[in-house]
Amino acid sequence: MTATAAPATATPTGTNAPSGPRRVPGAVLVLIAMAVLHTGSALATELFPALGPAGTTWLRLSFAGIFLLAFTGRSLCRTLRAARRADLVATALLGVVSAAMMLLFSEASARLPLGTATALEFLGPLSVAVVASRRSRELAWLAVAATGVLLLTAPWTGATSQTGILFGLGSAACWALYVVGTAHVGSRFSAPHALALSLSVAALAAAPFGAHAAAAALTWQTAAAAAGIAVLMPLVPFLLEMKALQRIGKTTYGTLAGLEPAVSLLAGMILIAQTPDALQLAGTALVVTAGIGATRAESRR
Repeated sequence: MTATAAPATATPTGTNAPSGPRRVPGAVLVLIAMAVLHTGSALATELFPALGPAGTTWLRLSFAGIFLLAFTGRSLCRTLRAARRADLVATALLGVVSAAMMLLFSEASARLPLGTATALEFLGPLSVAVVASRRSRELAWLAVAATGVLLLTAPWTGATSQTGILFGLGSAACWALYVVGTAHVGSRFSAPHALALSLSVAALAAAPFGAHAAAAALTWQTAAAAAGIAVLMPLVPFLLEMKALQRIGKTTYGTLAGLEPAVSLLAGMILIAQTPDALQLAGTALVVTAGIGATRAESRR
């Protein structure tokens, strides 16, 4: 997502502008968005036994797409009529990448602790930040993150699901593509329209993998739960981040985003009783440090 400057408001000379309510700082909005997002991730795992990871993901994407299409309404129709075919194709491809990223992450979090799955996925945007810095010495941040992931997964014990690790790495690759694709699509469409289009395509792309499993076990209770999770991830976090990016720069935002693995680990502890050991805590700290360091390196360039 690209930071945009909030429009300035002129005040007539010689008059005092009304104080009005104080705005919530952008950094606080980002932290709230992360907390809501990973709360949704943790709660989604509770639906896995009934719907399966793919079924849960498909329902979440479907509800999110429906909500956004209803929200954007006529303005989206006008945008579609004026859009170039190449831009629509790029948005559709972003939707396919989004579906793959979310499906793979759900499969990873079904087999790994939530904090570990998030740390693996975070390698994707971290790699993009290191490459964007164009300095070979910044590869050290990837080495730090890789060390953290080794501590989190402890492959020498044989206790960690190797399939889950592969799913997590696949999700990381998709998140890297998502970062690049979002930069392109975000310059062609407004944020709500881009998300409405891409998530609708994502729901269609995920249907072959999750629709059958979801439909076979769907009840009013699971449908309502999936709809609520769709609000938690990505609708509310997306709206909060749009507001935040009007108030803070990309460097501050990227630095805060580096806390994602730690927030995810905390959500897993509180909501679904996933208690980390000392190695997992150390590994999360290393991944967070790498994320913040890589963001700072990119901003200096």
